[in-house]
Amino acid sequence: MPKDSLNVRNMLPRRLPSHPSVLSRRTALRGAGVSMCLPLLDAMKPAFASGPSSPSTSTGKEAKRFVGVSLALGLHNPNLVPEAAGRNYQPSRYLADLDDLRNDLTVISGTSHPGVSGGHSAEGSIFSACPNARGSASRNTISLDQLMAKHLGDETRFPSLVLNTKTQTSPSYTQNGSMIPAENSAMRLFTTLFVDDKPAERQRQAELIRRGRSIMDVVGEEAKRLQQRVGAGDRDKLDDWFTSVRELEQRMVANEAWTHRPKPQVDTPPPQSVPRDTVGIAGTFLDIIRLAMLTDSTRFITLHVPGDYHGLSHHGMDADTIRQLTSVEHGMINEWARFLRALKSDGLLDETMVLMTSNLGNASSHDTKNMPVLFAGGGFRHGQHLAFDQQNNYPLPNLFVSALQRLGLEQDSFATSTGTMTGLEVS
Repeated sequence: MPKDSLNVRNMLPRRLPSHPSVLSRRTALRGAGVSMCLPLLDAMKPAFASGPSSPSTSTGKEAKRFVGVSLALGLHNPNLVPEAAGRNYQPSRYLADLDDLRNDLTVISGTSHPGVSGGHSAEGSIFSACPNARGSASRNTISLDQLMAKHLGDETRFPSLVLNTKTQTSPSYTQNGSMIPAENSAMRLFTTLFVDDKPAERQRQAELIRRGRSIMDVVGEEAKRLQQRVGAGDRDKLDDWFTSVRELEQRMVANEAWTHRPKPQVDTPPPQSVPRDTVGIAGTFLDIIRLAMLTDSTRFITLHVPGDYHGLSHHGMDADTIRQLTSVEHGMINEWARFLRALKSDGLLDETMVLMTSNLGNASSHDTKNMPVLFAGGGFRHGQHLAFDQQNNYPLPNLFVSALQRLGLEQDSFATSTGTMTGLEVS
């Protein structure tokens, strides 16, 4: 929920309009000096306005964690995808140095998100798989990491971490389809995770949580009256909205206890300086992510890597440009592999699903088909290349269903999925 949705003011309750078609976009629920803004309802639109409506919103030892690494500029598929399918594939150029991790990861090709297109604009659908030909009046849907955090995030100090190596944009979206701003400073991230707040700051955080968690109780009566005055479609939207507010409050209550507990101490010093190149910055973030999981500070993380080599990604099959692009992408793969080795050494890899992917299968042509997918850990039976049809792609959201079920969640669908991923089995 946007942070400005809860405002504490000294206001008297207002009377609600008598007809849903005259609700103001600024209509809010108020009571006891508290104001809560509402989502956009049909009743807030002109009576004869037209436009599309918003979309409605395992067996064996279960995995515990998920890390999603998304690359805005994709990976050059000829260097990534092995020629042969199955378990006897020969490693591609990018996978040649990962032989020690062969049985810890699965290469997946021939997949994409059904209904998602638009090149760079498809970034918002990387982890939500929400079809993006939605029109200006529509919205995104919840991302994989946030659905996981919604059900299991209250077990750690931070329900999830949303990170970006450069900007504050992210492919992580709430239940209401709002993008979660990313933390883009490695130094600030380290401080947030491992440097204790001063007592006064802890008290201030606790007080904010105590204020926010009672919002639905304060405006409850007015909320009931509003639901009686709007149409069936708006009642459904309000039910979704109130549910999301309740969920946020529950997470805030859980977080209040964490504000009084000391943060974990780590032997690793905070980063004094951060590399300026894309690969080095990503490596620094992955190092901190590893510490976050070692200390069980959080279990659900996304890291988006915009990259500073956009010109190289538009190689047009120029050999020299591809050579330079290969150097950067190979470095990124090696950083990801180093992260996997560290998790394996820590005994965390079998409990942690680690996904590397992109919204672009071919960045040079802005093609969103044949997305690059490397999937590691999580207790799956890896060591294979799952090769699906390059022309008629297999739905990648099926992998997301498999991941949710490995967490023990009774989820049989996600976005445009058709089931769990064929060929991906639990070890």
